[in-house]
Amino acid sequence: MPENLGGNSSIVLRRVTNDDGTFRLVLAGSYTLAALGQRVQTLSTDLVAYATDPELRWDLTGIEQLDDAGAVLLWRAWGSRRPTHLVLRPEHERLFDRMKEAPSAPAPTPRGLLWPITILGKAVFLLWEHSTGLLILIGQVLLDAKYLISHPARIPWREISANLYRTGAQALGITALVGFLIGVVLSFLSSRQLQTFGADIFIINILGISIIRELGPMLAAILVAGRSGSSMTAQLGVMRVTEELDALTVMGIPHSLRLVLPKIMALGIAMPLVVLWTSAVALVGGMVVAEIQLGLSYQFFLNKLPDVVPVANLWLALGKGAVCGMVIALISCHFGLRIKSNTESLGEGTTNSVVTAITVVIIIDAIFAIVFSNVGLK
Repeated sequence: MPENLGGNSSIVLRRVTNDDGTFRLVLAGSYTLAALGQRVQTLSTDLVAYATDPELRWDLTGIEQLDDAGAVLLWRAWGSRRPTHLVLRPEHERLFDRMKEAPSAPAPTPRGLLWPITILGKAVFLLWEHSTGLLILIGQVLLDAKYLISHPARIPWREISANLYRTGAQALGITALVGFLIGVVLSFLSSRQLQTFGADIFIINILGISIIRELGPMLAAILVAGRSGSSMTAQLGVMRVTEELDALTVMGIPHSLRLVLPKIMALGIAMPLVVLWTSAVALVGGMVVAEIQLGLSYQFFLNKLPDVVPVANLWLALGKGAVCGMVIALISCHFGLRIKSNTESLGEGTTNSVVTAITVVIIIDAIFAIVFSNVGLK
């Protein structure tokens, strides 16, 4: 009698010969998920091979424990139907009866010839839905701002202060680190190229214009969108999951007044300061490398910088930072308020919020570059 035990002695699978010359497959032991363990694939292959013999008699009376995992393993080996000759315990009958009554997997829906148009149409409608939702939220925020102007005592100073601290002060560390490294890398690569043409002095022009006008605001906006924007969306999403937003609605407290407007105001104030901080640290990193690579002193760098970089670039960067900050807060709150009461929606909404905010920030930067193309450049 050949016996197939594998590496698990609690699982018995052997084929024996009956007195009449027919073959009988005896299964014994424990056919549970815990007992099967890593043997599922090997055992499945063996069972499928035995199931090819329609005259084989299956004896499952020796199985002491059988759970859904073991029943599914046998059912799939049999080709989703009971074999002709099957003997099993009465308590195991209900498992295979349930397998028989289970609906078959639906056939995959074939794609039509117009499926690209369908997908594009769904994307357009989704974009329209988000656009209208943002416009409605902007209108409500403007109405709340008008109300607070006429009722200064109702301005949520504590919420604004708390958001200002979280989005501004707590972001200084990461923005300083990234800004310094970007300044070092940009200065190092530029100085190597300028040395080739003997134009070392122009490192100040390159660093000043690129960092103050473009890299500083863009780095700060992207970092804030990933850090503070995701935090805002997650905060509102958790409030939705825990039904805190519903509680505010019951108490008659508008979400836009107590949650959205303070975040927009705080990030609109914090972003220009974060942009200024990031640009300053990036310039420090550039100055360090310029002094090491090209021998330009710090004093000469600082004295020459205002001459080659007009101050209009700084005001342009601060304005860009303020606009990006308010847009990031608006998009983050929009996606946060749309989150449903489940954890899957929370993760998806946070991801969509960050991706959308970064994309819009890049679009805003491109618009500023086109509109103010003649400002601050000699």
